[in-house]
Amino acid sequence: MLKDRSGRGYDRLGKEAGVSGSSLHRYCSGVSVPVDYRVVHAFAKVCGAGAEELRELHRLWALADTERDAPTATAGTGVPEGAQENAQESAPEDAPESVQGSAVPDDVTPAETGVTAAEAGRPRRFRVPEKLSPRVAVLAAVVAVVLVAGFVWLPGSSPDGAAPASGDRLLDSAACKTVSMGQHDACVREVQTLLTRAKGKLAVDGDFGPETLRRVTAFQVLAGLPATNVVDDATKKALYARRVTMTTWPADRVAKRIREVFVEDPGTAVAVARCASFLDPLYVLPNTNGSRNWGVFQISDARLRDLDGTPLRAFDPDWNIRAAHRLWSVRHDFHDWPSCEAALKSTPGSTPDSTAKGTPAG
Repeated sequence: MLKDRSGRGYDRLGKEAGVSGSSLHRYCSGVSVPVDYRVVHAFAKVCGAGAEELRELHRLWALADTERDAPTATAGTGVPEGAQENAQESAPEDAPESVQGSAVPDDVTPAETGVTAAEAGRPRRFRVPEKLSPRVAVLAAVVAVVLVAGFVWLPGSSPDGAAPASGDRLLDSAACKTVSMGQHDACVREVQTLLTRAKGKLAVDGDFGPETLRRVTAFQVLAGLPATNVVDDATKKALYARRVTMTTWPADRVAKRIREVFVEDPGTAVAVARCASFLDPLYVLPNTNGSRNWGVFQISDARLRDLDGTPLRAFDPDWNIRAAHRLWSVRHDFHDWPSCEAALKSTPGSTPDSTAKGTPAG
């Protein structure tokens, strides 16, 4: 609605909001949900949204973000919504018809295909003969036993759920040579499982999305490795070694420490931090120029250099909060967090007094 009311195209709106036009198209058409609310807020502002509309938009985004990891099934199929579409898009062009899908060219009639008009839009399925000969039945039983045995002893798994032995680890197999953004398979699930064992907070769904990228990046920094955006050999080794813990402060402790440090304006400071990182000390956000923002107050690489800090130090919530206070002290305002400051000004109940009384804005 906001886009249509603006009368401008996705590319122009994207340039003004600082996001690609293709991303805006995906968001506005409901294909995907922005991971960061700041994208939503910036887009709404350039579309001329008022304070009431911004509040409603934030509420809707929060609901959509909550549902992001909740799988929904396509009606009547038992398949998570979007899975069929993704599977069809990922199939190679020269794959058999059973893999690519059941689309029939427009110039082929039902009579030529033997498919009725009602059946044309339904996915094709392999048909299994109703009766099998005894020899075929025995062969099928043997194959089934072999497949089940192979599944039970897949590399990287063990009957008691313990870590696989060295030399028999899924991430060391040829199938997991690379694990990176956009991947969706057992290799990603293994990475996510190992991250959760290191006390990382993320869903184990086999989908390498923004949240998994954030946790992988945080793990690499905590392990003293380069933040490469991919699960490389060094990261795999560190994951299996189990010597790195991602345990950190809970949100209530973070908020308490912010109020202790920002004595001049505790409520607004908590609201800004909540907007920036959801009070997550290990939050990482990549920028379009290749740099990143780190920790509770999302301190950028450039600011870290000014503060004589590092990503590892930025993950220390106490250091991050005190560093943010140093930035605030320059002008006694939150100019280093323009997106969050703009959101606060348009959200009622975000005054320092209200947030200081235990009702943080955002």
